[in-house]
Amino acid sequence: MLSLDFLDDVRRMNKRQLYYQVLNFGMIVSSALMIWKGLMVVTGSESPIVVVLSGSMEPAFHRGDLLFLTNRIEDPIRVGEIVVFRIEGREIPIVHRVLKIHENSVFSRLKSPGLLFLVWKWFQTLLSVSEPLPVLLSISKKDVGGSELHRAFKMQNGDIKFLTKGDNNAVDDRGLYKRGQHWLEKKDVVGRARGFVPYIGIVTILMNDYPKFKYAVLFLLGLFVLVHRE
Repeated sequence: MLSLDFLDDVRRMNKRQLYYQVLNFGMIVSSALMIWKGLMVVTGSESPIVVVLSGSMEPAFHRGDLLFLTNRIEDPIRVGEIVVFRIEGREIPIVHRVLKIHENSVFSRLKSPGLLFLVWKWFQTLLSVSEPLPVLLSISKKDVGGSELHRAFKMQNGDIKFLTKGDNNAVDDRGLYKRGQHWLEKKDVVGRARGFVPYIGIVTILMNDYPKFKYAVLFLLGLFVLVHRE
């Protein structure tokens, strides 16, 4: 049997070979962690790659699809895009689509705030943001004092909230949020879907559904690395 062959190889290894293989295994694990941390920095997401675990987003995504995420601060949340978010009290993130945007501000009903609004928000930004200048430079010159300026300041101050819904669900996600919560905020977002590979994450689902299978796979992989001499 294959497992017995592995055990025979381990018995034939001297201490130096065994130490070398353990070190080799540690280097593989360290390299994987470094790559993962690098992806986190590049994408801005705490979890750059996730697996779809349910059918709530069908037909856009199916169970087992592997999603690639980004979560850059400067990117605004838009209606229709697919986000991955966390809910307090739930360990597993949820993949759903943004259904509605809610802007909560004392200026939310003003379409053209004007110079007074500009000056007031500028000083407010100075007090709360270390680098407010890039925010102003990113605003279109054609819309100074208008809705784009208003939206830019609101995004900078984290006032935009949003509602989500699964494409395959009949109702929105308010029933999934914590008690008393009606909207999600930017801080709840793990990332926005930028690409996917179909069904490649099905192995992850099998390991989550069957813990014994997961431990068996990890054991065999570790044992293979230890006895592999090339």
